[in-house]
Amino acid sequence: MMDALAGLRVLDATQMLAGPMAGMRLGDLGADVIKIEPPASGEFNRTHGYAGVNLNGHMTTFLALNRNKRSLALDLKSADGKELFYDLVRESDVLIQNFRVGTVDRLGIDYDTLHAINPQLIYCSISGYGADGPGAGRPGQDLVMQGYSASMWFVGSAEDPPQPGGIPAIDAMTGHQAVIGILAALAARGRTGEGQHVEVDMLSVVLDAQIQELVTYLNTGLKPQRGAEPSAHAWIPAPYGVHRTSDGWLTMAMCPIDVLGHAIGSERLIGMSYEEGLEHADEIYRILRPILTTRTTQEWIEHFDVFNIWTGPVYDYSDLETDAQVTARGLITEVVHPEAGTIRTIKSPIRLSGETDSVDSPPPLLGEHSQEILTDILGYSPERTQKLVDDGVVRSASVPAVTA
Repeated sequence: MMDALAGLRVLDATQMLAGPMAGMRLGDLGADVIKIEPPASGEFNRTHGYAGVNLNGHMTTFLALNRNKRSLALDLKSADGKELFYDLVRESDVLIQNFRVGTVDRLGIDYDTLHAINPQLIYCSISGYGADGPGAGRPGQDLVMQGYSASMWFVGSAEDPPQPGGIPAIDAMTGHQAVIGILAALAARGRTGEGQHVEVDMLSVVLDAQIQELVTYLNTGLKPQRGAEPSAHAWIPAPYGVHRTSDGWLTMAMCPIDVLGHAIGSERLIGMSYEEGLEHADEIYRILRPILTTRTTQEWIEHFDVFNIWTGPVYDYSDLETDAQVTARGLITEVVHPEAGTIRTIKSPIRLSGETDSVDSPPPLLGEHSQEILTDILGYSPERTQKLVDDGVVRSASVPAVTA
């Protein structure tokens, strides 16, 4: 764990992906991130995972997004729980929440309320559609936002249905945009001494991610038109896409069509310009199809490298795990969890000179740090802390010893 944000305290009252991603990234950078969770079963991902996959009872989806955090299992609906939460707000720098619009007002943890308690607090709200407008109360989820944003019409052929992406990129991008907003607000606080409200929503993020496509449409009226052959982007000339080889698949990005013609020995392509790659896209894909199936993926990559044509393999996870570049960069790392055991996970993509980027703190047990947070940060007496536990306001977990 890095220490660039050491001394910064973050309250992470989020669940699912975008919010926990933001909290985890701040924790990776050295912030003290306290995850606020419902006492009964914790946040959503503790009990819901991909196909129910878990490690000794701990969902992999939760383990993936909650390293470098401490867990406080707290009943925010109770008067004592709210008082405790307000005490924590006084001792914190940042709050991240992604409750459905209106929930924070009902709980009494909205921006205006918490700003009055701690004017220096950076309050970050993450939502699907923003705080106002006719869709503000609708649930925001990655696949829903992919469809809403019109991005599904850029991929595939004209005969294909809308094509969703294979990873929840909008969720992940939203989490990272939240981190950017939080860091900007902290920089502003350094000048003014005042906190502020940072708002990030998935709809804005996915529109921003399509800024080149949308600026093209908004200023010309042109919409993407998919051709008869499948393409990875309706506005990028062929051979942009995924192509079958003799033993698998090959990706090909933007390249001069005449250079491609020389590489595969096609007189027809040698005479084409890059711009004609869009007009004649279907023809180019049909020319490539039988030729690319005559060699293996690796053979084509090595051949195209000679011509500086951008290509790459289409991996599955077992290929990715053993890839030489992934291994050389140490992108897969390990952390030891007290119950789930050794967790193989992905290293933070941020690297700072002079700092270690190891993962030091595993995802917490539900309520694992409740008592230490109350005593160390708030100065509550052992008796008061125990009463909150006995009354069900706070849940505390005992941590078993890690066995070798």
